[in-house]
Amino acid sequence: MAKVVFPAQLTEPIKQFLHLEEKKLSKRKKGLEEEDPFRDPKRILDNASSDADASEQFGHANVEGLKKEVDRKLVQIRKALTRIKLGKYGTCEKCGKMIDTDRLTVFPEATLCVKCEKKREK
Repeated sequence: MAKVVFPAQLTEPIKQFLHLEEKKLSKRKKGLEEEDPFRDPKRILDNASSDADASEQFGHANVEGLKKEVDRKLVQIRKALTRIKLGKYGTCEKCGKMIDTDRLTVFPEATLCVKCEKKREK
């Protein structure tokens, strides 16, 4: 089977879009870190009432969960950018087949075809 490579005129706008998304997500992550109630310098560790402590715990857990999701998305974007650079964008990293263009339109950072993604999720 011949190796299929997306032409540069198709990958360049995708690359620009992914770089923009990467910047947005990095900014979002920084904002989340600033929202973390555990980072508040006025936070009193030893005299906090139980309801204030519970609120801080919930806020911290929420921020951590959102940061993990942002980190996961950043990894996917950086992986896709690397695949563009290597000329492997649009091919499944597991089976080597082309990823459906409809999938790439909706999820440009996809590195797996739908079939391999379903296998991975099982």
